[in-house]
Amino acid sequence: MRFLNPVSAQPRKKRLALYEAPLHSRQKLAAAHLSKELRAKIKKRCVQLKKGDKVRVMRGSFKKKEGKVTRVDLKRSVAFVEGVVRKKQSGKEVQAAIQASKLLIIELAGRAPKRKALKEQAPKQAPKEQKTEQTAAGKK
Repeated sequence: MRFLNPVSAQPRKKRLALYEAPLHSRQKLAAAHLSKELRAKIKKRCVQLKKGDKVRVMRGSFKKKEGKVTRVDLKRSVAFVEGVVRKKQSGKEVQAAIQASKLLIIELAGRAPKRKALKEQAPKQAPKEQKTEQTAAGKK
């Protein structure tokens, strides 16, 4: 946890820092590994979980189940996946909370490309030439 203040190595203090961390820091903890195909395509190993991502559960009693992420709870550092349900004692079915580290992202939800990539893809126009043509036409 490099993003937190590295003052102490004592587990109790690290745990306390986790519990008291602000939500923008906890967002980094809610990340999951990418599948091999996505890893080759995006050239990243893991990405932060987002609502709408299609994931596969890799560990636990719900192993090998797939579904879309319906909600990411940063306060508890868990995600909720469609089709992964457990029964309460009353018999009611509720979605099970799963840690992000136990998930593998298969498909990404609609994420916007980075600004840098957008600039490279956009056709480069010369705005100065257009302005000089307009001002020259206006002066005549």
